[in-house]
Amino acid sequence: MTIWRPFTQEKTAKASIKIVKGLGPYLFVEDGKRYLDMISSWWVNILGHSNKEIADAIYEQAKTLEHVIFAGFSHDPAQKLTDELQKLLPKELCYFFFSDNGSTAVEVALKMAYQYFKNLKKKDRNIFINLEGGYHGDTLGAMSAAGKSSDYHATFSEFFFETFSIDFPEFYIGVENIEEKEEKSVEKLKSFLKRKGYNVCALIVEPLIQGAAGMRTYRPEFLNRIVEEVRKYGILVIFDEVMTGFFRAGTMFAMEQTTVVPDLICLSKGITGGFLPLSLTIATGKIYKAFLSDDWKKALIHGHSYTANPISCAAACKSLEILKRKETQDNIKNINHFYEHNTNFNSAIYKKRIQGTIFAIDVSDDIKAKKARDEMFNMGVIIRPINNSIYLIPPYCVGIDNLEYVFKNLEKSLLK
Repeated sequence: MTIWRPFTQEKTAKASIKIVKGLGPYLFVEDGKRYLDMISSWWVNILGHSNKEIADAIYEQAKTLEHVIFAGFSHDPAQKLTDELQKLLPKELCYFFFSDNGSTAVEVALKMAYQYFKNLKKKDRNIFINLEGGYHGDTLGAMSAAGKSSDYHATFSEFFFETFSIDFPEFYIGVENIEEKEEKSVEKLKSFLKRKGYNVCALIVEPLIQGAAGMRTYRPEFLNRIVEEVRKYGILVIFDEVMTGFFRAGTMFAMEQTTVVPDLICLSKGITGGFLPLSLTIATGKIYKAFLSDDWKKALIHGHSYTANPISCAAACKSLEILKRKETQDNIKNINHFYEHNTNFNSAIYKKRIQGTIFAIDVSDDIKAKKARDEMFNMGVIIRPINNSIYLIPPYCVGIDNLEYVFKNLEKSLLK
């Protein structure tokens, strides 16, 4: 029996490292050695591992109601979660659809956007616009929405629907001529829209930072510009905040750093503090009302067995409560402050970028990045470079002493 691992070439990959427990920012292996989890275990453990309060909330909910079909029924944890999120979101985003993970949250958003126009009898709205290099998940629609420029999904490109990719004007510390690059990208978009704008269904982007592309950042001003252009043609706007939500980008949601209220927003990853799968696709009233009809076929015919699982919702409610505390907010600010004042690494790195609690750098090539990964692991630190990009995305409970240790040893590693 062999476990088939994600994102792994099993023929050449090393054997799995068995983790026996987690606590705070640390993961422990069988021999008792601990490792700093500087990637929050694929970006989900925003509050660290084995948070007792969330564990207790899960335990209490499991004793009361573990699951119930969500078609025709509801429950308090789902209602509480949506009530709490509504307080944090723009008032326009007020219709909550539950699913299981980031990919499905995006899949739902794509289906909502496409069916919105179908229900309104507006034909030929079947093109999606994305940002070059974007990543929105691994379901077929989510892969397709990222476009053929994505390195992750080329195998399946023959199945993709039509997309247009906006050139990505990458922003980083010391970048030159960024306004010119943005303008060139906008002009190319405008040219496309003149030809096919009224055939476009939606624009989908990861706001401000592209995770799987190597933590590439771009300016809010640019996002404001492209949204302004697409909305001239009645095109819907989808913000994929699966990774950027819950203070990863520095604010509760990355969209708060823009002037945009999207038509649809996708949330997942850190929503339960890393304990359980859960996601939400949140729509405006304009979208929701287009599905109201006496005709059942105009409903959103989509669902999952574990939709709005009460235990997952209970975990999410407790995670939100902890997130809003002053101690957590101070920790988030301290992480960003540390990054801002420790950017002078060395000549071995370039394209330094900081976005909230995310720090990223590029090195000369993939080999150097993998060498740094292995050396850092030997020093008790888990990082996972993407190609030649090395990034840190720690849980919010990480200490400044932890960050100092990581920066000091990463710098040593990159100087070799």
